[in-house]
Amino acid sequence: MVFRKRDILASFLLLTLLLAGGAFAQKAGDGSPAQRLEVMRQKLETMRRSAASAATVLKQETSDDKSDKKDKGSKENLETPYARLKAVEKEAASLQSEVNSIRGKVDRSEKYEAGDLERLEGEVADLQRRADTLQTETAQARANPESSEGKTREIKKKKKFLGIFGGGGNDEFDELIGTVTPGRDRELFIVATREVRKKNFDVGRLLFQTIITTYPDSPYLPMSKLAVADSFYLEGSTSALIQAIAAYQDWLTFFPTHPLADRVILKISESEMRQVGLPDRDATHARRAEIRLKALMQQYPNSILKEEAVKRLNEVQDNLGLHGLYVANYYYTQAVDQKKGGLKGAQSRYREIVEKYPNFSFADEALYKLAVTYLVEEETDQAARYFQRIVSHYPNSEWVDKAKEQLGIIGAPIPETSAERMKVLPPESASFFANFKNQLFGIYPMTIDKNGVLMTNDFDKEKFELIDQVIENQGDILSNQIPQALTTVISQRQAVAPQPARQTQPEKK
Repeated sequence: MVFRKRDILASFLLLTLLLAGGAFAQKAGDGSPAQRLEVMRQKLETMRRSAASAATVLKQETSDDKSDKKDKGSKENLETPYARLKAVEKEAASLQSEVNSIRGKVDRSEKYEAGDLERLEGEVADLQRRADTLQTETAQARANPESSEGKTREIKKKKKFLGIFGGGGNDEFDELIGTVTPGRDRELFIVATREVRKKNFDVGRLLFQTIITTYPDSPYLPMSKLAVADSFYLEGSTSALIQAIAAYQDWLTFFPTHPLADRVILKISESEMRQVGLPDRDATHARRAEIRLKALMQQYPNSILKEEAVKRLNEVQDNLGLHGLYVANYYYTQAVDQKKGGLKGAQSRYREIVEKYPNFSFADEALYKLAVTYLVEEETDQAARYFQRIVSHYPNSEWVDKAKEQLGIIGAPIPETSAERMKVLPPESASFFANFKNQLFGIYPMTIDKNGVLMTNDFDKEKFELIDQVIENQGDILSNQIPQALTTVISQRQAVAPQPARQTQPEKK
């Protein structure tokens, strides 16, 4: 793998930040119960299909062994690669039944033990570790020394059960996943890319995961891990975004100094941003996105993504600022308008907004109401300081006339406004239709790139993407091949001009 040369200390600091605390870590219990159950269902389905496909390769050999038939209950038989894979398949199916049972209760609003969710998450994580290890351990038993690279594989049709059920498909993926042959990792990568582009995300992930668990020395392994994360991000459902964050984070843990690391951090931020709701709702995802974006700007001050990160940070902080403003306004109404107390609660929240979010679009409102809380407490010097800040920094604000009036009453000087600040305009109000749509669907408008790091959301055959370059480079990606802009597309493919028809000369008689 070709990595950009970086200072060892910078790499250590990045790794420390990425692994630090709950603010950065995506917890296993993230999301609603339904979302957590869906994440477990997807993981178990992938494990089950992977184990079943790997066992298919060993099935014929096992069924031909006469001694196995005579002694199926022996300990030795239960420890064969085939038996171990079937055991994982069976355990995954059993856990799937439990997950589906609880999911049914959630959907029907029936009571269930909350502890069962945590227990299942622990069991699924444990099975995931054992299943991945087993895929690696059984690779030798499934090995075929003859390479099939460049050869046409015969795809066998699946047989129908009792001549009625099933059939119509083929064993293409079973054979791809189960057999271990030289050059198979490249074939898996290409087919997996094709499936993800066709929106067959489960199949694509299964094929990428096979490279990770079965070909640990493959040059395609780093990009396979990143492609798995991309597939979740491109899928875009809430449960998929939860897994995208975990997969991107896992990739960063292993490859913190890779040239694509800054783009991966941005994708983690955008995965959080895609889950941000309206400001009057839970602000957890917005806070996580803020932390990620700040880390990106701190660790990569010269990154080409810095401008994009700043834009997204301002939008995220606007959401957080509005969240705090709504809470502060509630206490303000209670204390100032209704004289019911809560003045300190409003004051502390307004002060937090103006100190933490200097680019907040509604900072003028927060400043004015913060100043009023100090007037109520008869701290006129403090109040004047915030009124003056409105006049000097927000001359076009709807609160500026009221601030000047209060400064006149206090007897404090009215500051001058610089020509540069005169260009600062109040935020534009959303149209009625846009506001209605945002309220109806719980959408907070943000700048988000829906493409992954390696693949675009809408595949276009005319475009040459980063993942195409990875395939062309036999699994590698060079720093100078990464676009100097926020894009996954490297270049536009050149259309092949049609060849003119050859004119035949008439035969001479």
